[in-house]
Amino acid sequence: MTSPVVVALDYSEASLALDLAQRLSPDLCRLKVGKELFTSSGPALVEQLQQLGYEVFLDLKFHDIPNTVAGAVRAAAQLGVWMVNVHVSGGRRMMEAAGQALSTFAQKPFLIGVTVLTSTSDEELREMGYTELSQERVLRLAALAADSGLDGVVCSALEATALRQVRGSEFCLVTPGIRLSGDDPADQRRVTTPADALAMGSDYLVIGRSITAATDPLAALQRVNRELGLAP
Repeated sequence: MTSPVVVALDYSEASLALDLAQRLSPDLCRLKVGKELFTSSGPALVEQLQQLGYEVFLDLKFHDIPNTVAGAVRAAAQLGVWMVNVHVSGGRRMMEAAGQALSTFAQKPFLIGVTVLTSTSDEELREMGYTELSQERVLRLAALAADSGLDGVVCSALEATALRQVRGSEFCLVTPGIRLSGDDPADQRRVTTPADALAMGSDYLVIGRSITAATDPLAALQRVNRELGLAP
């Protein structure tokens, strides 16, 4: 079984990301490149990570008019990324345009929708004018994503069980906010451990500080895989 771990390269510059990548192993994880790192280092960094053997999740959360998002998703596919995401709140036409942009690629990336950020609390949703609790909103947005042709969604593991029940086994669930037992949740609100997240129905686990801030990142990554029953 391939490891479901995706290590979040939450760095400000390429040298730090590449240093960590060289200390880890593409046999044990994939890597996530987000907004800050991609803005500072661009497609060249993604290509360098791929040359090291890693599959890359390009986490830029596209949210714009349909034509613009379609072009951005197409560029990501041309870069050869493994996964790319858009905000479900961009609506059906935007998501369908993104899916259509990938239809001509023989090896197209997973197209994933962002529902409710795991840093967002129910209180913050109310402050923004939403009457739904986070799980209710996640379930509704996930239904829209599935109906619009997306491969899955980003969600908290706390919503994964309910999503798995209604969306079935083929719908991909990507879970950030993963922390090893005893770690500080930092700015995340809806967090869980790797083993619990898999048990709740998650397919891929995005892990940042529990690995990147460890004294020995490779040992931390190996610990995660052991806890998942994937490494000796």
